[in-house]
Amino acid sequence: MAARKFVHTHRVTYADCTVGNHIYYSRYFDLLETARGEFFRHLGLAFLQWQQQDTIFPVIECRARYKSPARYDDLLAIELWPTAAERIRLSFAYRIRNQADTLILEAETHHVCTTIDEKPKRLPEELVRSLQPYLDSVA
Repeated sequence: MAARKFVHTHRVTYADCTVGNHIYYSRYFDLLETARGEFFRHLGLAFLQWQQQDTIFPVIECRARYKSPARYDDLLAIELWPTAAERIRLSFAYRIRNQADTLILEAETHHVCTTIDEKPKRLPEELVRSLQPYLDSVA
């Protein structure tokens, strides 16, 4: 079964681009963060609400594979889906494609669940339940 995915769109701005008219490589991590934040909103609780409950999800590892440049005014579809939600760990996979369906980037981020004071804690059951339909479809 194909993985159930969340899709966030982004129009590439001048601010995203280099003089060479492609997205500067580190800006992709900003796009992934924005998409992940929208995914959490889609699930029902934004990052700020989790933070107010003394729960944050710092990134502990990220990987990106650049496949093709994205350019000014491209409309990007940022697909993401959770790949793991276990004890204190939470992981996501991503694909970014442009309006011509060209693969731009593949990436992964790995997170831990902590308190605001950075003490590890278990993933909240409410979050694990809301992620389950996406995790159940991972093949």
